[in-house]
Amino acid sequence: MKNKAKPSITRRDFLNGVALGVAAGSSLSPVELFAQAGKQAVASGFYPPAMQGLRGSHAGSFEIGHAIRDGKSWKSSDAGDGQYDLVVVGGGISGLAAAYFYRKQNGPQSRILILDNHDDFGGHAKRNEFRHGDRMFLVNGGTLNIEAPSQYSTVAAGLLWELGIDRTRYFEKNSDMFSFYRDLGLRGSRFFDRESFGQDKLVVGYDDLPIAEAIDQSPLSEEAKRDVVRLYESTENYFPGLTAEQTREKLTGMSHEQYLLDVVKVHPDVVKLFQSSFHGSLVVGPDAIPAIYFRDTGFPGFAGLKIDDLPPELLINEPGGAHGRENRIRANSGDPSIYFPDGNATITRLLIRALVPGAIGGKDMEDIVTESADYSRLDLPENNVRVRLKSMVVNVQHQSDDKVLTQYVSDGRAYSVKSDSVIMACWHTVIPHICPELPARQKQALSYGSKSPLVYGGALLRNWRPFVEAGISSLTAPTSYYSRIGLQASVSMGAYQASRDPDEPIVLRFSAYFDAPGRGLNRREQHLAGRREMLTTSFATFEDKLRDQLVRALGSAGFDDERDIMGLTVNRWPHGYSYSYNPLDEPAEWAYTSTDERPCIAASRPAGRITIANSDAAASPHTDAAINEAYRAVKELLDT
Repeated sequence: MKNKAKPSITRRDFLNGVALGVAAGSSLSPVELFAQAGKQAVASGFYPPAMQGLRGSHAGSFEIGHAIRDGKSWKSSDAGDGQYDLVVVGGGISGLAAAYFYRKQNGPQSRILILDNHDDFGGHAKRNEFRHGDRMFLVNGGTLNIEAPSQYSTVAAGLLWELGIDRTRYFEKNSDMFSFYRDLGLRGSRFFDRESFGQDKLVVGYDDLPIAEAIDQSPLSEEAKRDVVRLYESTENYFPGLTAEQTREKLTGMSHEQYLLDVVKVHPDVVKLFQSSFHGSLVVGPDAIPAIYFRDTGFPGFAGLKIDDLPPELLINEPGGAHGRENRIRANSGDPSIYFPDGNATITRLLIRALVPGAIGGKDMEDIVTESADYSRLDLPENNVRVRLKSMVVNVQHQSDDKVLTQYVSDGRAYSVKSDSVIMACWHTVIPHICPELPARQKQALSYGSKSPLVYGGALLRNWRPFVEAGISSLTAPTSYYSRIGLQASVSMGAYQASRDPDEPIVLRFSAYFDAPGRGLNRREQHLAGRREMLTTSFATFEDKLRDQLVRALGSAGFDDERDIMGLTVNRWPHGYSYSYNPLDEPAEWAYTSTDERPCIAASRPAGRITIANSDAAASPHTDAAINEAYRAVKELLDT
């Protein structure tokens, strides 16, 4: 089906985010419905989760930060709050967890101020809401799930339990979450785009089929097809004469692309099949990832090598299963991941419920899903814990041995607050610019990592009948703009139930990862290049790319983007996942051990009454890392 130019469902009002709802049964077009509902919703009150358009690092959240980076300074006036026990810089999972731990250990009377530059709390744990008639549809706008929860530390697992997250009850209620679509006969698929493979082709059930059968349906050349089958089926030892240890060292020092092209000697098109394999964790492709990561996570081409698996206990204390380094035994052990309808925004909302009286009603992990947050209650003077949004911290400095001054900018004006202590739960790369008194070596360590640029998006579809007609629930597109697109997980929590009727609306999840293959750049350099590209990409481009990709993949199954897309939110994260070390460019010990030589350790050392949290301090982008580091930062304060 040939795609034609489509009018955008969003224009000027959508660019900075508009709160939208759709009235069922209206004769208006989706465009008109959303424009009308958006005006009504914005007029009725401030509610960030319902804002659509370009979210994540939205307009207004980063400009002050960039000005600090470029040397701008501000004169501030006292905010009039009085003295706080603690100021937390950053309202993401780590910042909110730090406030929780501090209050738990220092007492409920503790006065705490949490400052965040975004218009919503949660950091990357962002909640996106859509409405159709009287029904709410949810999707994560950032941090997706609780990975390997049975492997969480006592601290992280304990926090989730205290917040009311019961793993047993969750899995009992969602026992068929991962099998629902498959039980309907739907499968995953692989989309080959004409720009990379010469022809658009959707292969249904690609990963379920024998590789020879699956790849035979692709538009690859006959030579490339033969090489794919050889890669999957060969038991050749490509490193004869090397010991198991030498083989591991060899694979650690070469990229997966080098291994495929120079060692296995496959056709260059074969490499493209793996371009997005690690997008969801490392946000780069085979040219910037060591071959050993592919081998240790079960990819083909290594069956004949003389090499031993890593012992499961090697990375036992690493958060989230080590993000790319886990071996197959460890990765497949323990509970499956927990996925809430709004992702890990459920965790931040439970934290807000615990910290701020009356901000979110209810009592457990089930009713939190459908409860609305009252943003007017986050920063009330009578609160012991206050959350102040749209407030970018520009300077943190000791006034004395036991007093810290924090300056921030809100609505164009600079203010200051005083506190006994400060926890920096923001990005490491921001801290050197706003904590001038830190030692030069620590600033250098803080600036070392480069966070990964990525997009998480959600589209409200009128129904998902075209997916049923195509026989798929998701598609992987290794070289397309959106490398992963799929129907919302069939999660049930409290009064919330994801759509189980193909003729009802559903949220479609999609993700884009901004790498820069083919330029000879390492991972950190690719993140920088990708970030620059992302920040110059308009919402219209994100929207048009999605429309085009869906029509090309599903148009023959009856998908019509003008008719079927009823709402769209694009969460861009130029500074997304925390940087984890890569043995292609850094010492292998940084990637495979918890050595104190890692930059993240030097970066997160306390400085007087200022301590540093966030997942960056663990060099891991996982939720348990953020929680563990929050606990450490609080302990450092209270132990001094």
